[in-house]
Amino acid sequence: MGTAVDARGTELGRYLKARRAQVRPQDVGLPSGAGLRRTPGLRREELAALAGVSVDYYIRLERGRETNPSTAVVDALGRALRLRGDAYERLHELAELASGRVSELPACKDDTVRDSVLRLLESVRPLPAYVVSRYNRVLAANPPGRRLLPGLWDWPEEQRNLTRYVFLHPVGRTLYEPWEDTVALSVAHLRAVAGADPDHPELTSLIGELVVKSPDFSRLWDRYDVCERGGGEKSFRHPGVGPMTLTYEVMRLARTGGQRMVVYQAEPGTPHETAMLSLDPANSGR
Repeated sequence: MGTAVDARGTELGRYLKARRAQVRPQDVGLPSGAGLRRTPGLRREELAALAGVSVDYYIRLERGRETNPSTAVVDALGRALRLRGDAYERLHELAELASGRVSELPACKDDTVRDSVLRLLESVRPLPAYVVSRYNRVLAANPPGRRLLPGLWDWPEEQRNLTRYVFLHPVGRTLYEPWEDTVALSVAHLRAVAGADPDHPELTSLIGELVVKSPDFSRLWDRYDVCERGGGEKSFRHPGVGPMTLTYEVMRLARTGGQRMVVYQAEPGTPHETAMLSLDPANSGR
């Protein structure tokens, strides 16, 4: 097969290899065996046996030379790798992309935020809110949303990326508690949204920078964990308003190529709400 076909299967192969490294033989009922294992996790032949495929076929999949696995094979690999939820869905999505049965997601050609969205950001005040691109670049924010992320706005506009912020900005590395959980989710989310277009210039530039500058990012990126974030809870050690725990919702914006609006809230009547409300200059007297 041609080079283009090989390239299509590369991301699927990387995913299989990364997830295989995270499954121990004892996790799937296999003996760990005597002697030193050259690779962490399952060997190729062990995974192939668990999934009911030949070793040669599995090796071709992992090396990107086989790009048309059946749904049954993908299901079997997912079960053997103990994948659940977003991780299981990502395996199927990458298999679809490798086969050419679906096209890549359209790139966002215009990072301009619509006027209607800007009005929406203003309408949710005093709740902190911002809009990010598919690859987590902050495109717009209301005043409390800007103050929620201190120091981010000191960077040039094209560098204001949340993933870059949590790994490389000194405030970003102390803002969230626990930091380790926050950055693990951030990387897993970036993996999830990147799967359909792994060679996008903005993404490859960001990853290249972070792999060089942050060993923590490099370690987490190599794990290939995936998680689509639709909301949750974050705890902050904010240098301006003190500690607070906020919930957040993530809303996808139609016809934007992947833009998302993130809005934070606090439990009414709590110190967390008091701290959050003070982020808005209208409430803090600034």
